[in-house]
Amino acid sequence: MRHGTRIACATALLLTLPAAPAATAADAGPTHVDGQLPSGATYMMDVPTNWNGTVLLFSHGYNAGPANPAQDAPDAATKPLLLQQGYALIGSSYASTGWAVTDAVPDQMATLKAFTTRFGQASRTLAWGRSYGGLVTTAIAERHPDAIDGSLSMCGLVHGGVANWNNTLDPVFALKTLLGSDVPLVNLPSQQAATDAANTLTAKVDSAQSTTEGRARIALAAALHNIPVWNATTQTRPAATDWDAQQANQYDAVKGLLKIAAFNRRQEAEVRAGGNMSWNTGVDYTRLLGRSSVRKEVTELYQKAGLSLGKDLAALNRAPRITADPSAVAWMSTTSSFTGKLAKPQLSVHTIGDPLVPVQTESALRRAVTAAGSAPLLRQAYVDNAGHCTFSPAEQLAALHTLEDRLTTGSWQGTDPASLNARATAADPTTPTRYVSYRPTPYLRPYDLAHPADRR
Repeated sequence: MRHGTRIACATALLLTLPAAPAATAADAGPTHVDGQLPSGATYMMDVPTNWNGTVLLFSHGYNAGPANPAQDAPDAATKPLLLQQGYALIGSSYASTGWAVTDAVPDQMATLKAFTTRFGQASRTLAWGRSYGGLVTTAIAERHPDAIDGSLSMCGLVHGGVANWNNTLDPVFALKTLLGSDVPLVNLPSQQAATDAANTLTAKVDSAQSTTEGRARIALAAALHNIPVWNATTQTRPAATDWDAQQANQYDAVKGLLKIAAFNRRQEAEVRAGGNMSWNTGVDYTRLLGRSSVRKEVTELYQKAGLSLGKDLAALNRAPRITADPSAVAWMSTTSSFTGKLAKPQLSVHTIGDPLVPVQTESALRRAVTAAGSAPLLRQAYVDNAGHCTFSPAEQLAALHTLEDRLTTGSWQGTDPASLNARATAADPTTPTRYVSYRPTPYLRPYDLAHPADRR
């Protein structure tokens, strides 16, 4: 169904629903609405009695299914704070699970239309989202700028789909080659085949972790994905030269990558794309490692193990390469990669210890936006914490309020760590405030629509 038709149908559907009940003094809680769009996606809305005129359109992260609930706020702790401050919260489930960008964007826009039909025109509309929802949010910002006033991506896949799957391929290619395995990495025929491949390679990694040579090679694979050496809130932050502790932390994250994204999520995305959408033809792994944020750790561990890093890199460079299906690349590029052209302000925030969507994705976003001439509209901020999307309510509120100030004043103000932390403390003094000055290293496999040379 065409996008315009879906929104029109959603509007017609909403007109048949009963009007929202009027708030009374005895009922000071927010108005909650659940509904369904013609696409089959569900939505939810929470509108406080003291609505401040701003609606927040929240895009949730990747959902493997089968459960597919709508979500209109990032987490249970942040949601009541937003409602107390008068924000209207809305969001949809997306009509399908998985790599659902072709459903997510129109479903989110239809949800916004449904909100306007029921509650009236907002004075300000902000799109925001976390993780995969950051990709959806950025897609909305590029494709529907007239529908929003600004956007906020948190721990988002702001590097886009092609870059994501290329960079997910590199560490598993290294593990397969250096640890000795015949598992298929692409063109996975089913979810069961993906699970079997993930389990087989995970067993190889577990075995390798018991030797100094194996640990060095796992660290090399981790470096090709820029997996940080402190990447989970349950881990102890290792010292700058404690190479063994750093690698132990990465080992857990490498196994998580195998179990989550590298096989099962890839297989689902390949079905949507109609084939394999990633490649490593022409990739020089020696050069890639030289640009990695954790290359020093790798060289130290190889030296400790008595292994030749040069020989292993040469083995990667001469190993049989993986070629992409051009039509699958075209689908992923068209649906899930970015032009870098912003018409409205965007703030993008990231934890520095993210193993699943490494902080270097922010470098890829900056590269695209700069090439497109939109750099003045973008600001980026970084939180000193481990894990994926491990922001406190205070940190999320600070980012939201900073974006709002940009819209109110017409210029970015208070995007430095001290200002962000002060704003976070004022918004919620009960949770951590950890914004820091940080500059991520380059993303290792960038791909965007602002650089014609990226296209294959």
